[in-house]
Amino acid sequence: MYGDSATVRKILTELGDTWAVVGLSTNERRAAYGVAAVLKRYGKRIVPVHPKAETVHGEKGYASLSEIPFDVDVVDVFVNSDLAGPVADEAAAIGAKAVWFQLGVIDEAAYERTRAAGLDMVMDRCPAIEIPKLG
Repeated sequence: MYGDSATVRKILTELGDTWAVVGLSTNERRAAYGVAAVLKRYGKRIVPVHPKAETVHGEKGYASLSEIPFDVDVVDVFVNSDLAGPVADEAAAIGAKAVWFQLGVIDEAAYERTRAAGLDMVMDRCPAIEIPKLG
C-alpha cells in the first residue's frame, strides 16, 4: 500500500484545496473527468492540466504544471505509469505539497523520490473513492 490512511486523510483535509489534475480533458468518458467532478463537489479547486489546455468543469486548463501561475497544493496524476515519474518530479519542482497517483498508476522510484523531496504521496488509490469515507 502506497499511502496509509493517515496520509490519505492529511492530503484530503489538511494540505489545501487547489488540485492540479494531470490528464484532465473535456472527454467525459475518462476517469479524470468524473474524479475531478467529485473533488469539486467536495470543495476542491480543480486545475486541468493537459496538452490541449482545455477549460474543464468551468476551470481554465494549462498545458503543464509549470504554466500554472498560482500555488498548487496537490497534483493528481491520471497518466500511464511510465509517464508519471516526470509529473511527480515537476510537482516537487513547482512546490506542491502532495502527489496522488490514481488507481493503476504505480512508479515506486517516483514514490521514493517524491517522499524524499518532502512531499506526501499516495499511489494506486482514488481520491473520489477515499473522500466520501472521511465523513
